[in-house]
Amino acid sequence: MRFVFAILAFVLAALMIAFGIAQRTIFLEPASASITATIEDGSPYAVIDGSALAAGPGSQTLTVSGADTVFMAYGRTDDILAWIGADQYAAIGLDPDGSAFTVTSATGTPVETDPAAVAPELPTNPAGSDLWLEEFTAQGSLTTTLNLPEGISVVLASDGTAPAPTDISVAWPTDNSTPWAGPLIVGGALMALIGFVIYLLGLLHFRRSRRPRRNVPRGPRMPKLPRAPRPKTIKASEITGPRRSIGRSMIAVPLVLVTGFVLTGCSPEFWPADEPTASETATPTPSPSSTGTDTPVVDELPPPAVTQPQLERIVSEIVTLTGAADAALDADTLATRFAGPALEQRLANYKIRSADSAFTPTVALPAAPLTLTLPQQTSTWPRVVMTVLQSADEASVPTIALVLKQASPREKYMVEYSIQLEASAQVPDVAPASIGAPLIAPDNKFMVMSPGEVGPAYADILLNGEASPAFGLFEAEGDTMRTLLGVENKTKQQTDLEDTGSIEFSNAPGSGEVVSLATNDSGSIVAVSINEITTVKAVNGKATITLEGPSKALSGIDSTAKGVESTYSEQVLFHVPPANSSDKIVLLGFSQGLISSVELP
Repeated sequence: MRFVFAILAFVLAALMIAFGIAQRTIFLEPASASITATIEDGSPYAVIDGSALAAGPGSQTLTVSGADTVFMAYGRTDDILAWIGADQYAAIGLDPDGSAFTVTSATGTPVETDPAAVAPELPTNPAGSDLWLEEFTAQGSLTTTLNLPEGISVVLASDGTAPAPTDISVAWPTDNSTPWAGPLIVGGALMALIGFVIYLLGLLHFRRSRRPRRNVPRGPRMPKLPRAPRPKTIKASEITGPRRSIGRSMIAVPLVLVTGFVLTGCSPEFWPADEPTASETATPTPSPSSTGTDTPVVDELPPPAVTQPQLERIVSEIVTLTGAADAALDADTLATRFAGPALEQRLANYKIRSADSAFTPTVALPAAPLTLTLPQQTSTWPRVVMTVLQSADEASVPTIALVLKQASPREKYMVEYSIQLEASAQVPDVAPASIGAPLIAPDNKFMVMSPGEVGPAYADILLNGEASPAFGLFEAEGDTMRTLLGVENKTKQQTDLEDTGSIEFSNAPGSGEVVSLATNDSGSIVAVSINEITTVKAVNGKATITLEGPSKALSGIDSTAKGVESTYSEQVLFHVPPANSSDKIVLLGFSQGLISSVELP
């Protein structure tokens, strides 16, 4: 019976192991499910809608081909359609039953722009746009795996002129785990081991049963038989094959099976998964309700203009471009990323340094982490973002605040303001980058002073000091700009020239627009530009004014008896508290540079 049980155990073990292996081989389900689409209308762009990407759970593996150059990027759906604008594109969506893609021809979403602004030549190639969260380019075919949330779509193109790639496949991972494969394989191995033990016990019992028994009565003696001839002795070296004992072979087979199958069954997909407990199950955040009369209705906020990784990529490109342009004095390259007062100051510095290489260059943008990211809450254009670049070595590398502006979807973010922060500047608390802040109108009355009035009021303080009506509204302590460029400095210049000439000071609004973003204290961070004009004339028209350095480089003259008018651009950053606050307006930083020097008529 022991041998019968051993045979049954071996058969059962073989069946269990075979069925467990079959679950991971011939019966294994595919590891992914995919849907394909073909574009035949020759559109230069194609957009895979977020709903189509969400047709299956988990990450999405996209394979795109059918063009010499394959471009792929993902971003907010509204941003993609705004970039495409009035152009035609192939819209890839999901059919009602969710089993196939639909391909239809559509047009993007045109965005209204300022009619007074001179529209630049807009690109047709989507590669390099600041709107994309990430982009990819390959030749012939491109495959990448993404995990895109709701509201994010994928845009495809070749170069914006040639037809977009035609063959598209999206695959999602499927659950092809076999939770009973591991138990079957390991259980079969254990059953084989049990069968082997039963076999050994049966074999041992069989050998014992064949031994001679003691005290057995003797029967009649049989006659002796003739001795059989002794067989020829065979040497061990003459045996062709290695000698193996049956017992060792029987031991080796189960051990190999147990070791191999147990190691094979260690993967998680071979075993049943524990059901999540109640504490491990995520609870959705309740949405605001409007059923009760006392329940406030919360309007959905517009999204931030950029994400943190998106802005880091944009700023990194700007820092690299600026460093190269500053070193080569390349005005054309600089103009691709700078505008307004930030561009004016650097271009003037380039012109001065072209004439005098020893002249101090404009403060470089540090390749430093972004310690503050404050995007505007908006889904339209233009868009504004404020950020601060702060190096770990603050003693030698100044901290710079940038104000970036994107005029339209296809344009780049341009540096409107590049301001060196005060060493003692305390930037107020602002909303996280994932939320952003609303843009405050220049005529907003809920501040200590309207943002549009801050620049002229501060310029008047620099000109008249304590005689200015706004003197008491601005914090004087820690204001180094007032020390360097204020009324005391102007009085000293007048005193130095009183014997040979006269000097007059005036101010005017700069070329930059007022940018004001809300802070957490209901105040705002305000960036303004001021032009300070210095007019130098000879006494009674008899003396001659000799120009040197920057004034000579910008005016192109060596001397004049008429006089010189020099314009200094000043980019200034303030914190303006709310109207109900007793705090004063605080200077956060400034940058100044000569931008013009001309002979008086």
